[in-house]
Amino acid sequence: MFSFLRIGLLALIFSASVIAGEETTHRILVSGCGLGQIAIIGPNQETEWSIPFQDEVSDAVLLPNGNILHSVKKEGIREIKPDYAAGKGAETVWQWSPPLKDGKRGETHSCQPLPGNRILTGESFDNLSVIREIDRATGDILKTVELRDLGNAHGTFRQIRKTPQGTYLITQQKNGGKAMEFDENGKLVRAFPDGRYTAVRLPNGNTLTACGDMHRLLELSPDGNIVWEVGQTDIPGVTLGFVAGIQRLPNGNTILCNWGGHGHTSGPAVLEITPDKKLVWSLTPRIQNRVSSIQILDPEVMKQQPLR
Repeated sequence: MFSFLRIGLLALIFSASVIAGEETTHRILVSGCGLGQIAIIGPNQETEWSIPFQDEVSDAVLLPNGNILHSVKKEGIREIKPDYAAGKGAETVWQWSPPLKDGKRGETHSCQPLPGNRILTGESFDNLSVIREIDRATGDILKTVELRDLGNAHGTFRQIRKTPQGTYLITQQKNGGKAMEFDENGKLVRAFPDGRYTAVRLPNGNTLTACGDMHRLLELSPDGNIVWEVGQTDIPGVTLGFVAGIQRLPNGNTILCNWGGHGHTSGPAVLEITPDKKLVWSLTPRIQNRVSSIQILDPEVMKQQPLR
């Protein structure tokens, strides 16, 4: 009797310890500059699917139909149908290239699916950046907003996002490195203190900005005050390099890409941190720190943020 009670007690203690120390896992879609691939990484941190891709892919999103929409720096936007059965490769089912300007193509770094079968994208030329909404089915340009004097082709737009309020959050990778918000007619609503890669409107009305080579992440209130900041050495064991793709999770934690292509970085390529800046999950060291775009594919996250 004693032995059975003892075994049962040990089993209960073991079970409780597993639950209390349950490991955080994620299924993720990653791409980037210098990563050399677009890939889906499973909860066990093994690659479930990938396709080699050498051009700069600064934005990628899994669509509800299972296809992946991604930007291509030198071409525009592409929708691919992954060969999930083989675990590698994909078929291009749709692509869109922006119009040429003076015989030249700009740089495209962004693609955001919008309601009504629209896609938000943008391309940059020297001293001209263009926001476009296009019809995903036909490729027709439905809306164009031109912004001038933000910098050269490579130094301006990275990820751009349309907000629930109908405004546009844009970024400058260089030339001041500010995130800005414009209305639907291209009028400046406000400029943020920083934001070189992306800016995201949160459900609480605040704006989360990834600050690139300023090595920090900011959350700002609607009146422009910094309400939360993660600095270069705020996370134990990590030195933030170029802070790139970000995502706020339903549990209040934040995912951020610690891109290392410009140096000044140490630690994993992707991190999940709590509001008090504790590291609770990170990407395996096998994935080099060249991830600049990330989408969390966990069902509970996709349900609340199906189109990011």
